[in-house]
Formats: sequence, structure tokens, C-alpha cells
Amino acid sequence: MIFLRSGLFALAQSLATVVFSIIALLTFPFGAFTRYRIITAWNRLVVAMARAILGIRFEIRGRENLPEHPVIVMAKHQSAWETIALPILFPPQAVVLKRELLKIPFFGWGLALTSPIAIDRKAGKEALRQIVKQGRHRMEQGFWVTIFPEGTRVKPGETGRYAIGGAWLATHTDTPVLPVAHNAGEVWPRHSFIKHPGTITVSIGPVISSQGKKADALNEEVKAWIESEMKQLPHARKS
Repeated sequence: MIFLRSGLFALAQSLATVVFSIIALLTFPFGAFTRYRIITAWNRLVVAMARAILGIRFEIRGRENLPEHPVIVMAKHQSAWETIALPILFPPQAVVLKRELLKIPFFGWGLALTSPIAIDRKAGKEALRQIVKQGRHRMEQGFWVTIFPEGTRVKPGETGRYAIGGAWLATHTDTPVLPVAHNAGEVWPRHSFIKHPGTITVSIGPVISSQGKKADALNEEVKAWIESEMKQLPHARKS
């Protein structure tokens, strides 16, 4: 049954992606926030389909920690689920991502119109300059910035290397960081066709100030909160 549900979901998600890629292209004349809200209807639809077809639900802890001003969200990266869900759980966000994603047919076309911060990961220090330049501009527009510091999805229970990009942007723009932990990888495993029913817990931490801090120290502070919180989260997958 889980295999059949996963197949049905994959088909529904693919069809929705094709349809919304066309809709996304039609939003080109609109302003950035209007485009964002129209295109992220795809995100809402996919999260709803995951609930209806796969039995994947979610709960949020720490809503009281959400600020009223733009921040830099630094989140755990275990799954594709958080890349779909976070854009609809928080205010409009510019997601830091690798440029190659924008070349993916259909999906990448729509993604490009959501005002992401697309960087060349292999560019070294130039990539950090790209993050600061684009990130500052996006926040001046009113966007939050979201980054997955581990860069690639890690298995539940594992910790990837936290790249410094998010902390670098925070310290170079005096912007606070909002740390986010979650256990989506337990029900929506990385690189896996099969998805399992369960309840994902998304935990939003207290805002962490960047003022007067070095990027590496801030990065370690964010990492410490996220990885400590990961150990406190309940199991997501239904037994």
C-alpha cells in the first residue's frame, strides 16, 4: 500500500509541477511578491497532497519565536519536504540555492521566478560575495532569506558540514538568524521513492543575534541549537 501511495503521489506531483510551471511563466509581468504567492500555491498543493495521499502531516513548535522583520532562516536539511514546506510556513523567502537547479525543466523555470539567491557553489569567496549582494537586496525588498547550511540532504541522525554562507550573510548585514530543526527525513527519506505516513515536527528556535559576532562563531552557535534540538524531536514515522 505504501508503494502504491508513493506512486500515486509521484504522478500527482509531476502533473502539478508541469501545470504550475506554465502558470509561473505567465506571472512574469507581475511584481516579485505577487509572483511568489501565485507560484507557491504549488507548494501548498504538494503539502496537501502529501497529507491526503501519503498520510504525512506536520506540527510546528515555537511559533512565538517568529519575528515581524526579515531574518535569515537556517534550517536542517534531511529531505525534499522542507524545501517545499518552508516557503509556505514562513513569510515570503528568497532561498539560497545552486544555479544548476534553475536549469531543471518545468520545476526550475518556476523556481527562477520566486526571486531565489542563485549562486555558483564552486566559486569559493566569490560565492560568499554573491550571497551578501543578492541577500542584502532581497531583504531590502522585504524577503526573508532561507538557507540549508548543510548544503545537501543528510540521513536522520547524521550531521553534515555546516557551510558558512548563512552566517556570513548574517554578520555582513547585521541580520539575526532563525534556526529551524525538523525530522522530515524520517518519513520522506532523501533519494527515496517510498514515503511513509507520519507527523513531521518543525521546531523554530529563538532568534539568534549576529551583531558583534564572527561568521564562524555564529555558524557554530546555530549548529549547536539545531543539532541539540534534533535530539529532542519525537519520532515522525508511524510504527
